[in-house]
Amino acid sequence: MIYISSAVALLMAITVLIVRLRASKKPVNLKKIVLPPIFMSTGALMFLFPMFRLTGLEVLEAVLVGMLFSIFLIKTSNFEVRNNEIYIKRSKAFAFILIGLLIVRLVAKYFLSSSIEVGQLGGMFFLLAYAMIVPWRIGMYLQYRKIHNKHFGNGKIAKV
Repeated sequence: MIYISSAVALLMAITVLIVRLRASKKPVNLKKIVLPPIFMSTGALMFLFPMFRLTGLEVLEAVLVGMLFSIFLIKTSNFEVRNNEIYIKRSKAFAFILIGLLIVRLVAKYFLSSSIEVGQLGGMFFLLAYAMIVPWRIGMYLQYRKIHNKHFGNGKIAKV
């Protein structure tokens, strides 16, 4: 089971890299920043099932590690104005950081799988990912608003 979930994580990381590369070719808008964490939040339905439920300490650990990892994503996500629209800048560091985070996650999963049940481990890694994505997207939102206000004024954000 650990190998299957690791393979899925690897495929997801590759997908994120491809999506990120394509995203830098199209203008960014608030929907593209805000919607991914909202869509991902449906994964929290896993906690309805007892095998995925976590202790308070496990929740705290997963959230803190996720928030720590989000710092790297926030630092490598920057915007620029081109052709009178806002684009995300390509960052070579982003790919390396994403791969590094994946490796850390896979190693942690390998070692933790011997002491934590697979369902709880899945719940912890979901929370870790969510606690990583939400601060990252909040950081992107704040940076987007700052650039938008600087270049286009404080009025309504275009193309929402």
